Amino acid sequence: MLKVIFILKKVFYFYLDGFKNMSIGKTLWVIIIVKLFVMFFVLKLFLFKDFLKTKFDNDTEKANYVLDQIIKK
Repeated sequence: MLKVIFILKKVFYFYLDGFKNMSIGKTLWVIIIVKLFVMFFVLKLFLFKDFLKTKFDNDTEKANYVLDQIIKK
């Protein structure tokens, strides 16, 4: 158990040291994080409507619809 913790600690500090010494890599990570934010939050907010909420009134009806769609051939 102690060896596993030691190895995980070494791996953590290896990556931490690598990220500290990056110059252009930090800029690329910022670009990646901004793109992920736009894809998952902004686009979902404006483009993907809550289909189940508009079609069904309660959770039972929603669950039955999803179950039917999953097992439907």
